[in-house]
Amino acid sequence: MAEIRSYTMNFGPQHPAAHGVLRLVLEMDGEVVQKADPHIGLLHRGTEKLAESKPFNQSIGYMDRLDYVSMMCNEHAYVMAIEKLLGVEVPVRAQYIRVMFDEITRILNHLMWLGAHGLDIGAMTMFLYCFREREDLMDCYEAVSGTRMHATYYRPGGVYRDLPDTMPKYQSSRWKSQKDADRLNERRSGTMLDFIEDFTKRFPACVDEYETLLTDNRIWKQRTVNIGVVTPERALNLGFTGPMLRGSGLAWDLRKKQPYEVYAKMDFDIPVGVNGDWYDRYLVRVEEMRQSNRIIRQCVDWLRANPGSVMAGDHKIVPPTREQMKGDMESLIHHFKLFTEGYCVPAGEAYAAVEAPKGEFGIYLVSDGANKPYRLKCRAPGFPHLAALEEMVQGHMLADVVAVIGTADIVFGEIDR
Repeated sequence: MAEIRSYTMNFGPQHPAAHGVLRLVLEMDGEVVQKADPHIGLLHRGTEKLAESKPFNQSIGYMDRLDYVSMMCNEHAYVMAIEKLLGVEVPVRAQYIRVMFDEITRILNHLMWLGAHGLDIGAMTMFLYCFREREDLMDCYEAVSGTRMHATYYRPGGVYRDLPDTMPKYQSSRWKSQKDADRLNERRSGTMLDFIEDFTKRFPACVDEYETLLTDNRIWKQRTVNIGVVTPERALNLGFTGPMLRGSGLAWDLRKKQPYEVYAKMDFDIPVGVNGDWYDRYLVRVEEMRQSNRIIRQCVDWLRANPGSVMAGDHKIVPPTREQMKGDMESLIHHFKLFTEGYCVPAGEAYAAVEAPKGEFGIYLVSDGANKPYRLKCRAPGFPHLAALEEMVQGHMLADVVAVIGTADIVFGEIDR
């Protein structure tokens, strides 16, 4: 019989020099992991120090880049911290728009997680299914902000602009016939709210498709059940939040426990796991997509019935509209000054947190009365999840390391910051 030897091996690096580098140094006993030491690369972009060197409003877009699949949720925490210091009241319509796009972002994140991680452990079809729905939601991002990812749509005092009356339409081309373009444009004939409402009606059936493929799939369960088990007590001690905490059976969700914006008016449930393993966290994320869909539908109904302002009336922090800026020299100067010098924020400190798709994303902001933060600290949900990686992989096979990295839903933009 062959001798089982202990040895050390490199696992990775993954994502070499793109937006974070993960390399695990594994101590193995045969194929069983005894110890895992995560090395988080050397990109260290200095996010917090960069934010301290720029006016407040110039860092909104950088928050998108911390977690590029949870973009608007990150913006949300940052602008809420600024609003706390300024004492700004956000119009109710803007609050509903923010909540709606937070939940659109949650679905975007969970679809990316399910598709990409399904690919990691052998469920290749999921990637195609999930990106089919992601495309529709990315079009919503682009319609309101002009870009598919780094939106900079949330602003102190509200949102950049109201929801558009039309959706972008497909054009015929060498790759797309007029018949195909017309078929794709059927859902895009009305307003953005019409398009989102149509999405909320057909999305539950899409989630049913994902579950038909995976939930009772024997191979999927063999790869995920009893992998990366974390008890409720240990999850609390490790600083878990989001689906990682709820998967261990604790119903902690900032949208319910410390509601912000209009979440207190929303009707939705908090899914929780039982066993605290990979499979439970999968079930939690799938059910969260269904609950997010419920919230989006409630926001659509309210927004359709309640027109109004989407930005506060304080012109010391709110720029003039583009129409005003292009027709009036004083408005152009006002716009230029706001986006170069910014505005001074009263001295003080504030912490604002949102229930981002991966967990609690928080911004701690200290102002000394100047036009830029004196100190800024990010509370990234992925950092404690990565720190617990060694504990979750100990005693598992080498192939399970891929599954455990995936269940934590780690994005290195917010970790190696």
